[in-house]
Amino acid sequence: MYYKIKDMPVQERPRERLLKLGPKSLSSYELLAIIFHFGYLDQSALDLAKILLNQINNISELKNMTIKELTKIRGIGQTKAISLLAAIELGERVLKGHEEKIQIASPNDVFTLLKYDMITLQQEVLIALFLDVKTNLITKKQIYKGGLTQSLIHPREVFKYAVKYSAYSLILVHNHPSGDPTPSKQDIEVTKRFDEIGKLLQIELLDHIIIANNNYLSIKDYMKTNK
Repeated sequence: MYYKIKDMPVQERPRERLLKLGPKSLSSYELLAIIFHFGYLDQSALDLAKILLNQINNISELKNMTIKELTKIRGIGQTKAISLLAAIELGERVLKGHEEKIQIASPNDVFTLLKYDMITLQQEVLIALFLDVKTNLITKKQIYKGGLTQSLIHPREVFKYAVKYSAYSLILVHNHPSGDPTPSKQDIEVTKRFDEIGKLLQIELLDHIIIANNNYLSIKDYMKTNK
């Protein structure tokens, strides 16, 4: 008789077991069943997972299987095959610590990276981008939320992260909820202060970008043209 996963006792279902006990408590075919999500006609997702694993000698062989090979198995269509291969690739990247590098080569790159995070904010937020020697993004950190003033934004808070992450350079980014990207006197003074300290510490402040709605402005470029 064919049983769907929803017909199983709740405590035996793969998803519920993972929620309660964590992923390490599940067998390989239970993890596969979660990836497959649905069964096929008279086969549950667990049945499909068992059929697939019975056709290989070792679970590591899954990473070498193609979509064409997977879809030859009754009940595994392109959607299930794609989900499985995507999960395997993601797992390998996590294991290797691999992450796609994001290079920040211009103010527009900064805007592209952060615009959706910042254009809807109602308060000013200061974010620091920490970069390696090739201007690849190492990480980003929210430093402060509120009005940007010299008295509240202390360079020590930013540069301690730069040292922690072995950053070669950094970029400051903050938003103007008003929609006007024109820098204030405080914005310029903060930029000058960070620039001076960065030179002393040999961690260059590459720029300070203001994002306002769908516009952005480089304070360093602004300072060059408004001396």
